Amino acid sequence: MLKECDQHGYFRGDSCPVCGQPSKFLMDDRELDHLGRILTGILRHFPDRYHLTMDEHGWVSLPQIVRAVSQQHRAYHWLRVHHLVAIAETDAKGRYEVRDDRIRATYGHTLEVALDLPTENVPDQLYYPVTEEEAAIVLEVGLKPSDRRKVHLSKTAQDARNAGSVRRPNPVILEIDAKRARGDGLVIMRAGKTVFLTDQVPPEYLARVPTPPSDAAE
Repeated sequence: MLKECDQHGYFRGDSCPVCGQPSKFLMDDRELDHLGRILTGILRHFPDRYHLTMDEHGWVSLPQIVRAVSQQHRAYHWLRVHHLVAIAETDAKGRYEVRDDRIRATYGHTLEVALDLPTENVPDQLYYPVTEEEAAIVLEVGLKPSDRRKVHLSKTAQDARNAGSVRRPNPVILEIDAKRARGDGLVIMRAGKTVFLTDQVPPEYLARVPTPPSDAAE
């Protein structure tokens, strides 16, 4: 459930996590999930499906999204800009960026966009999940984008494990020497709260993370 507290802003849940007040209702979980999927689709994959224009940096007009979504999905006749801002600001993964009356996805694009994201405060090590079959190949040739425009790296080994588990239980985790790679000129950008983007990672910056004993025992 998505709500708005007069004092502490947007939040997901029944009561404000700061003051505990019930607050103003914005949308239920079903609407939140569906609108989130629509918004992600527009900003990452298919703005043209809603007859929307995206600029070279991935930005799309919020009022135009509201108009397009409410026209194609009549059940959302009540949709306003602040509903989309609330979805973006309460997203746990930090998948969106809002600036003035525009919004964009910070990662996950299949469209060609020139993301101008921050490059400071990047951890010295980052992580990436692969399957056992992929591990030897990647360690030999490096990481390159597959179904996305950028290589998506994770902040921690557990973040990478969580991402990789969508494809296969107990993925192999690779560690990226981000400090050395950046020192050699590789550009790494901060995207979501736990996601970092780069064009590719040469093999000399990759190493396999030993499998935890608990995973090995299973």
